[in-house]
Amino acid sequence: MPIVSIQVARGRDPETLRACLQAVHEAVRDSLGVPDASVRVLLTEISPALWSSGGETLEERSHKMSLSS
Repeated sequence: MPIVSIQVARGRDPETLRACLQAVHEAVRDSLGVPDASVRVLLTEISPALWSSGGETLEERSHKMSLSS
């Protein structure tokens, strides 16, 4: 039973997240040749304040970008 874990920053609309789940499900099913029922896809939304890259949070980066625009 394949299990795929995806982490994304919170803020996308439910339709986009559902499309991602479906696309990943189909890609895993087709590439591994397994039945639909055996594929598990877990999507976790993480607050931008709790996601750090390059020493700053995504929230801080977003704030900087909005000030420079």
